[in-house]
Amino acid sequence: MEFEPWMLLVFPLFFGMGWLAARIDIKELLTESSALPRSYFQGLNFLLNEQQDKAIEAFIEVVKVDPQTVELHFALGSLFRRRGEVDRALRMHLNLVERADLDEDKKQHAMFELAQDYLKAGILDRAEVIFLQLLNTTHAKESLDFLLEIYQKEKDWLKAIDITRRLSVLTGQPHVKEAAFFYCELAASDLAHKQPEAATTHLEQALDVNPHSVRATIMLGDMAIAAENPARAVEIWKRIEQQDAQYLPLAAERLMQAHHQLGKEDEGITLLQRYQEKYPSLDLMNVLFQALLQRDGAETAYQMVRAQLERNPTLLGLDKLLEARLLEVTEKNRADVELVKNLIHKRTRTLAMYRCTSCGFKARQFYWHCPACHGWETYSPRRSEENGVGV
Repeated sequence: MEFEPWMLLVFPLFFGMGWLAARIDIKELLTESSALPRSYFQGLNFLLNEQQDKAIEAFIEVVKVDPQTVELHFALGSLFRRRGEVDRALRMHLNLVERADLDEDKKQHAMFELAQDYLKAGILDRAEVIFLQLLNTTHAKESLDFLLEIYQKEKDWLKAIDITRRLSVLTGQPHVKEAAFFYCELAASDLAHKQPEAATTHLEQALDVNPHSVRATIMLGDMAIAAENPARAVEIWKRIEQQDAQYLPLAAERLMQAHHQLGKEDEGITLLQRYQEKYPSLDLMNVLFQALLQRDGAETAYQMVRAQLERNPTLLGLDKLLEARLLEVTEKNRADVELVKNLIHKRTRTLAMYRCTSCGFKARQFYWHCPACHGWETYSPRRSEENGVGV
């Protein structure tokens, strides 16, 4: 392409157009900035300097001066709720809900925020009503999640089960684990009210929605024991190996006691030995240790623990080994062994804990429902040391 003299005129033209556009943008920016109250910029400055309280007060002044600042209303309301100032959040969001000039999307957003305020304040009935009204809006998924939280707090398990179904339809993701636990909670309530037939029905429903529900299986076995049918209980608890073998330690003592009732201690020991060989666990080892101690004496129990310790060296295992050794140690050496045993035992008290894999909360007993984060089946059935978790 050859250079033409007229092309020289293009460059000044482009430059002039760019200068004019910049002037217009700057003018608009200055106009918009001058329209914003001074408190707005003060609030931003406080936020940048991590002075949250002063920032909130500054933004409140903005809202007073310019009631049309809808997004600022939302931001302040959410901030109040997070800070625990639920009354102020409620007033902010109620003001938005009652405004006639809001479009439908913003009104629904205001209702959604208001329902969260009620939930935070513990006014569950009002929160429930609003979340139900939002099920046909863009807030449907979040509303269902909050409704599930409400029904769990109220222990309304039938409604909670219905919500898991709706969530599965809406998201395409199964919620069978939660549904199975809700059926188990219904069964527990049935048993508390001495209604074993209803409990059996609910536990069977739990296994229908989630065939891997170990809790339902354990509860069915417990009911068989209560009905004086230990053989049936053993048959039920053996299913745990196919459901999830890591939960076998929770049934180990139950299995041994059932075999004792049947007069079949040898079969029970053989079964636990097979489990311990395939799925080594400290809790399984403890039950097996006591069974071998009663049947064969301290030396056999000691040799079993020693073999397990060689395979899987842990302080909890060492503590059990020293317990076995104390049973046969001579008086001359007892004091030394007891000293070491006590030192190890003090250390292992912090290791013999179950730990929530969701929030890290530790407890000496096993929970199906974490008391801290309220997650279902978040506790590992293995002790902290077995999971490689320190103090």
